[in-house]
Amino acid sequence: MSMQWNLEQLRLFVSVAEQRSFSAVARNQRKAQSAVSSSIALLEEDLGVSLFDRSSGRQPKLTEAGNALLEEAREVLRQCERLNGRALAMMRGQEARLRLAQDEAMPYQPVIESFEALAERFPSLEVQLTSAAQGEVARKLVERRADLGLLFFHDQIPEALERRVLGSVEMVTVCGVDHPLAKQAQVDRQALARHRQLLMSTQSSLYPGSEPASPQVWRADSFYVMAEWLVRGLGWAWLPRHVVQYPPYQGQLVELSSEWTPPALVVELVWRRDEPLGPAARWLAERFAVHLQAIGEKTDKLRRHE
Repeated sequence: MSMQWNLEQLRLFVSVAEQRSFSAVARNQRKAQSAVSSSIALLEEDLGVSLFDRSSGRQPKLTEAGNALLEEAREVLRQCERLNGRALAMMRGQEARLRLAQDEAMPYQPVIESFEALAERFPSLEVQLTSAAQGEVARKLVERRADLGLLFFHDQIPEALERRVLGSVEMVTVCGVDHPLAKQAQVDRQALARHRQLLMSTQSSLYPGSEPASPQVWRADSFYVMAEWLVRGLGWAWLPRHVVQYPPYQGQLVELSSEWTPPALVVELVWRRDEPLGPAARWLAERFAVHLQAIGEKTDKLRRHE
């Protein structure tokens, strides 16, 4: 079988499959509908399978073969974006500016130490750092208002973005020193359910442990606001360990021993697939991964000495 199909045909196939309409794709692409149909017919001829069942009413419906090949087609297009991105990066050399957007609850120390090292390594680089609420970081990248993002893993990452796991941040159960729970050596689900829980409020429940464990809940969109509430005895919460260890809260928060703790927050580096990371961005990502790992190891060491 000779491979005559081209990327434009693949793009049209994916668009029609996603929008379930030849006419909508034709309108968006400013093409005649007949041109879109014939492009896909040529693709089907080259592949030797029919991709759409055209007999099933007005909307084109994927055949079994079409369904099976859709993800392959998407992967070919993603690969092309990566190839273009790599070539673009080689052509550009070192970037002049790096815009990083981070989740506001990112561990402070690794970010600061990484930037300190970055300034030494790339002295002429212009840097812009913004802290944003969960969900906002990905949006800044999609809208090209940031080149690199640091966020806590969630499922709904837009298709245009690439992601890489850098490490994780441990979650702990905490309350203020004067809270009734602070006097208990071990707290179970029943004990937690008797007191107000402070929870992360996000657009969707993306953070691990965003399901309430208590019938009474207060929500905030910042782990630091939650910590301020805890200090004032307003409830208990699950917080990242580095927030609990933040100097202003030293001696004011108590870590509770509970068999019921949410999984660690996974830290991910995110960028646009069609916008290559320059050498400074790649270098910063490596530094950050190293510093993040160091926090985890420090935590493990502290725990072993307890």
